Amino acid sequence: MQQGPPSVPEITASQLKEAMDANQEMVLVDVREYFEKAISDLPEVGQLRIPMSEIPHRMHQIPQDARVVMYCRSGSRSGAVTQYLLTQGWGEVLNLKGGILGWREEVDPGIAAY
Repeated sequence: MQQGPPSVPEITASQLKEAMDANQEMVLVDVREYFEKAISDLPEVGQLRIPMSEIPHRMHQIPQDARVVMYCRSGSRSGAVTQYLLTQGWGEVLNLKGGILGWREEVDPGIAAY
């Protein structure tokens, strides 16, 4: 019996907002292309901006011993990067479920959808 890929650990937008409001330590990593930030983004908390294509060359910039939350527009790219980092030995890496669009739906309907 063939198994599918392991499930990617996720955090919902509401859970992320609660963690941010409680000043929980975490590192947010935006894996979208640079131009996407100007369209729509999460609140600025000093997140790293590393487009998905640059992850293999820049993943050393992502702390391995911190709680890391990856995000993109819809959660697809960040989900793939989350899975990749977990296979490379990172500890706690979570994908923002639904990405920016999930944040818009659950937390801030005022941000732009694209």
